[in-house]
Amino acid sequence: MRMSRFAATGAAAIAALATVGVAGATAPPSEPTADDAAFEFAQCMRDNGVTDFPDPQVDAGGGIFIQAPEGVTPEEMAPARAACEHILGGGGAAASGDSDWEKVVPGGDCECADGSEFAFWVREGDPNKVVLYLDGGGSCFDETSCDFTGYVGENDYYDFSQAGETPGLGGGVFDFERADNPLADYTIIYLSLCTGDVYLGDVTREYSPELTVEHNGFVNGSAGLTYLAENYPDASQVVVVGKTAGSIAAPIYGGLVSDLLPDAQVTVFGAQSGGFPDDPEFNAEILGELWGAYGNMPDWEVNEGLTASDWGINRFWIQAGLHDPDILMARFDYAYDANAARGVEQLTGEPQDLLALIDANEAAIEAAGVTQHSYTAPGDDHGIFEFDAFYEIEVNGVRLVDWVAALLAGEPLDDVHCADCGRPA
Repeated sequence: MRMSRFAATGAAAIAALATVGVAGATAPPSEPTADDAAFEFAQCMRDNGVTDFPDPQVDAGGGIFIQAPEGVTPEEMAPARAACEHILGGGGAAASGDSDWEKVVPGGDCECADGSEFAFWVREGDPNKVVLYLDGGGSCFDETSCDFTGYVGENDYYDFSQAGETPGLGGGVFDFERADNPLADYTIIYLSLCTGDVYLGDVTREYSPELTVEHNGFVNGSAGLTYLAENYPDASQVVVVGKTAGSIAAPIYGGLVSDLLPDAQVTVFGAQSGGFPDDPEFNAEILGELWGAYGNMPDWEVNEGLTASDWGINRFWIQAGLHDPDILMARFDYAYDANAARGVEQLTGEPQDLLALIDANEAAIEAAGVTQHSYTAPGDDHGIFEFDAFYEIEVNGVRLVDWVAALLAGEPLDDVHCADCGRPA
């Protein structure tokens, strides 16, 4: 199988969307307590038996990276992680294992990349209002990045199993005690990404005689869709939330939800992948061939004639929106998200103006006939759903939380776009 530079850089670019990857957490570079929390987490891991757990690293752009020690398996770290992962979320019910969360093991063909058990989590709320949450995470694409040691590329930590994982982080939209949380009363189906393929893969890939990877993200995600349709058939509102790498597939899952529950109002809200360009070679070689995503393209009339080269990140928004124009499509991005910028640079081979790409992608989606509501905030932070910044960000007099609440109410506000977007020097 011939693979171009994208085998070395394309999936790594998507992997760069995941920063602090223990239990799927990410931290924005400018979060005031992120450094302290990351170092506290590392010390907690050492105190709980993982004696070689390293201190986090901070890159030149302010990104914080937690790495697993070499030679320690996720199963061996599971007890320590269960004791320590709440630190990254700043406390809160979900981070500490809130009993309101029910673990669901779908079985069947579902599994993580290393062949271990896949599970998702459900928090019961209003059965008529349901969130399908696609958590973020990294991706893997070769023998090095898929070796199950906990490393993706040079810096990013990523789990290929779910040992010890709990849903959410307890902050942001997972703080269910906040009166201004627009998702507080929703039922939440929380899916974790443990397959290295942005929820789109369905292929067994042998990267070496010693390493076989189950790129099984679409199979696992489909189990979540089935659970949603079977347990909440009368839901009047379904919101597909995609965090970082999870936002890449979010519009596809939104279209599939609309097929399963045609009477529901479906909203797709993806965050922090708006700047990734459409590239036919990446689409064909990584998404299509390596992970098998092209084979999972929905059988929608609007998809007829598309090739693997066509089936890519921007196209996901376009095709889902054309398939069902009633879906409310929306995205959030920081204008100069340091992690996304690094990923785009890996993909394209040179530094890019991330904000220009974000704006160009939205223009292309809307030129295809799909309305994409958008909120673009200034700065180079990364991470939104699990942090209090979700409630604190205000651009042009419009708070993000109020903008999201209006979107969920079916009354979307005008697009919000920073005037002074704070491009890094």
